[in-house]
Amino acid sequence: MKRKLLTGTMVGALFVGLLAGPASAQDYEWTTQDILDNTWILIAAVLVLFMQAGFALVETGMTRTKNAGNIMMKNMMDMAVAAIAFFVVGYGFAYGSDAGGFIGTDLFFLRGGDAYEGGLSLETNYFFQVAFAGAAATIASGAMAGRTKFWTYMIFTIAMTAFIYPVVVHFFWGGGIIADLQIGNAKFGDFAGSTIVHSAGGWAALMGAIFLGPRIGKYAKDGTPRAIPGHSMPLAITGVFILLVGWFGFNGGSELAADQFVPGIMVTTLLSAAAGALGATFAITMYTKKPDVGMAGNGILAGLVSITAGTGTITPVGAVITGFLGGLLVVGSVIFIDRRGIDDPVGAISVHGVCGVWGTLAVGLFAVNGDAFVDAAFPLEDGTEYTASGLFYGGGVNQLIVQLIGVLIVAAWVLVTTGILFAVLKSTMGLRVSEQEEIEGLDIHEHGAPGYGPDVTMSGSSVSV
Repeated sequence: MKRKLLTGTMVGALFVGLLAGPASAQDYEWTTQDILDNTWILIAAVLVLFMQAGFALVETGMTRTKNAGNIMMKNMMDMAVAAIAFFVVGYGFAYGSDAGGFIGTDLFFLRGGDAYEGGLSLETNYFFQVAFAGAAATIASGAMAGRTKFWTYMIFTIAMTAFIYPVVVHFFWGGGIIADLQIGNAKFGDFAGSTIVHSAGGWAALMGAIFLGPRIGKYAKDGTPRAIPGHSMPLAITGVFILLVGWFGFNGGSELAADQFVPGIMVTTLLSAAAGALGATFAITMYTKKPDVGMAGNGILAGLVSITAGTGTITPVGAVITGFLGGLLVVGSVIFIDRRGIDDPVGAISVHGVCGVWGTLAVGLFAVNGDAFVDAAFPLEDGTEYTASGLFYGGGVNQLIVQLIGVLIVAAWVLVTTGILFAVLKSTMGLRVSEQEEIEGLDIHEHGAPGYGPDVTMSGSSVSV
């Protein structure tokens, strides 16, 4: 019944969209630069969409074989649900016009408004932004792996991509309340989404993990955490490399133009990722005396998340420092969260939530006045020049304070909304599978077939792995 209701609701919404009038279009004369800009953003969007494969492989590799199919299904459906939900209402909530700075009120079904804005078509902008929406939703999947009901997770994904995440986008990129944050000559800046995308997904992951509780066997009776090793490190690290490649579209595409600033954005992205790997490897080796492979992979992701906010305003040297500190931070955060009784199988809360916050604050420390990319990262509506620098470049604390306020606004919104959502889902549909289903595996009980055949698991059953 619940499945029929869910399907019927989405079909009904699409029918309403068909009854609406055609999208408003204006006579627009394309320039060569417009064509280049749209082409590059569409290519970047494909790279970001391909990141879904990276997320799926990381999560699958770091968890058990008995849940591999379930994890692939969740990541596949994140993309499918995001594409429809963001088309129907999410894009409008994110980028539609409004009067109070909270939520958009038009552009639903991509109808109404200008067909072209700043040289980018409405379709190009939707295609790029929907890839971000899918990424924000799938971040939570890793923290909820191994014990979540599939259809309950689907409801979460719909809510996340149709409403919760789009409102966060509207806060800043849609011209809402965070876009207006300014102290002196310092305005909030988040170039590609350390806070808007990653910490939003991280906060949702935190609430999901808390409401679900830990996996069976994760903690001893005295509360001591036990390791539950993933089944395939090659899959996980392949996923990391796919995410690394996709991130060049994530950050480079956020310039929203094919211009001279994109190469510099690519360089800071790469340097921070590399430094994150080194930082995490150093930290985990100091802690365990062994260079853990999975933690090094999370270090790359930590470096990527950390530079995402400042990739347009931080120098290459600053990017190395930001990424290296992100790598150190993710190791400490994973250990801390694990000891607090919060079971996050892939470290999603630490990678995306904690490092997303760090990356946003790093702008307040390392942003350079006069940096080549600063106009794109900090657009001022009145056309005045951005003049604030980070604390370490003589700019004082204004930029750091503005960044912190933006982080807190997003955290409050996502924690409250996802907390309410998970509480309602837990009391109605239920969040967690039964103990028997969890032990025997979600592949069999949720989807009717194992993710791996017996020739792969070697034991004849995926349950024993």
